[in-house]
Amino acid sequence: MMQQRLFLLGLLLCGGCFAADVRAETVFYAVGEQRTVTDAELVASLSRSRVVLVGEHHTDRRHHAVQEQVIRLLHRAELPIAVGLEMFRRQSQPFLDAWTAGKIPEEEFRKIYLKNWNFDWELYRDIFVFARDHRIPMIGLNVPPEITRQVARQGFSSLDEDQRGELSNVTCRVDKEYMEYIRRAFGAHAHGKLNFSYFCEAQLVWDSVMAVGALDYLRDNPDSTVILLAGTGHARKPGIPAQIRKRSSVPVTVILPEISGAIDAESVGIEETDYLARTVP
Repeated sequence: MMQQRLFLLGLLLCGGCFAADVRAETVFYAVGEQRTVTDAELVASLSRSRVVLVGEHHTDRRHHAVQEQVIRLLHRAELPIAVGLEMFRRQSQPFLDAWTAGKIPEEEFRKIYLKNWNFDWELYRDIFVFARDHRIPMIGLNVPPEITRQVARQGFSSLDEDQRGELSNVTCRVDKEYMEYIRRAFGAHAHGKLNFSYFCEAQLVWDSVMAVGALDYLRDNPDSTVILLAGTGHARKPGIPAQIRKRSSVPVTVILPEISGAIDAESVGIEETDYLARTVP
């Protein structure tokens, strides 16, 4: 299968074949190589991954444009892809399936979206419409919000057996390194008045369940690549990717939006991300 994928890429990645779909204002910087790569090089690299995480600040339209661009590039390369979503709970999967099959009107689906996520539909609309129009599977990866709220306030140990069952029976052992990562990624005050240890447990549950959901999809669809859209705190390598590595050897690539002074070539290294998506003025 890998040889077929690379052969297909060799046919497609010639002569600026992506020019019609690519948004010129975004370029991709390879952190390990310390250079900007072409779209052809990016796609060739991503084709070797099974999970591609593309981070976001939820309210930044530029970040969603990057996510859509990555989806378009891999779709144009005719690679089998699916889009994993922090924005949808697993329990809403039947609605996502109906949406990508073209069986739900947009206005009805928008209401379903707003029951899952409390950010403006227009921020994500282009991604959802592209997936629907091209019949790209979308996967709900999130957990019921009441569970993560309870963990953040009362700790993982407060969950009963049924609640843990909803989490695919993931465990929650927060070590010092993960706590320091959460402090860096979310900021020292991100947890507000919550117990910081419980806040870390909630984030770990979130990371773990999304990792398990992506791996479950790959188990049933072994030729696919999951493009996983999540907040930058979850998308960085110590977040969801670390939980994937604990459970599988599938190759994972991380793309983060460049944010001056927070996520840039001076503040993050290869231990956090593989690529930075740069918006060119």
